[in-house]
Amino acid sequence: MSDRPLDLDAVQAFVRIADYGSFTRAAEAGRTTQSAISLKLKRLEERLGCRLVERTPRHVELSARGLVFLEQARALLAAHDRACAAVTPQRRRLTIGISDHVAGPELPLLIARMNAGDPQLSIGIRIGSSGELLRAFDRREIDTVIVRFQDGRDDGEIIARERFGWFAAGRWQHRPGEPLPIATMPEPCGVRVLAGALLDQAGIAWTEVFTGGGVTAVAAAVTAGLGIAALSPRMVPMGAVDVGKRLGLPRLPRLPVVLYSRQQEGQSGGSQSGRAVAALVAAYRSAIR
Repeated sequence: MSDRPLDLDAVQAFVRIADYGSFTRAAEAGRTTQSAISLKLKRLEERLGCRLVERTPRHVELSARGLVFLEQARALLAAHDRACAAVTPQRRRLTIGISDHVAGPELPLLIARMNAGDPQLSIGIRIGSSGELLRAFDRREIDTVIVRFQDGRDDGEIIARERFGWFAAGRWQHRPGEPLPIATMPEPCGVRVLAGALLDQAGIAWTEVFTGGGVTAVAAAVTAGLGIAALSPRMVPMGAVDVGKRLGLPRLPRLPVVLYSRQQEGQSGGSQSGRAVAALVAAYRSAIR
């Protein structure tokens, strides 16, 4: 093996492929193209003299040598970051708002991906309703928000469309003749408004039996058997099932998830912070895939 040093960009590309399990998502996180990611991986494999990634039509897996190299690759990148931090001690700050219906159980992973995008970034996370977070964004209290689509705005970027269903505990049964018991978040939650409107249009009587301050609380009410809730499958508690078809409930549409951000190229620190936001978006898309 030659003494030529490894290309850190190529090593970073390999780690992203491993983390996201996708060349497409790795390219999004690195704010580059899929072909560029593939080329970097190819050069790294040529430099090491072995195949690191096994490509299949459906997904990407690391080879046996790729699994061994991954730990060393992470250590190499971490050492690089520590070296940079030693001479650039000032940390940049990025405040991100994520709506409660969007954050979900993957939040720790999303934060980890952002940190990997720029380890010298000080990250602040605010969880709330989409409307509340957008108002804070407009007041410039938050740099970036990821929220559900809001009528009347067209200044964001749709990054995904997420499926929803009507979920209840596996043992729950609706009592005939009684209004449908709904567990939901309080207004102005957009999912609550949509679910209520669809039930009204279908002529289905319903009543609010539980109002929770967040999706976690609503999911707990579903688990307790209080009623049903409009939820994304990735938010559903263990043992809950989709009862929409069985009860003849209206089909819930795929709801857009929208990014609003001021982290653009050319701003002071914008390029670095923008990489963290790109990593966040790619991680979210992988989570709901």
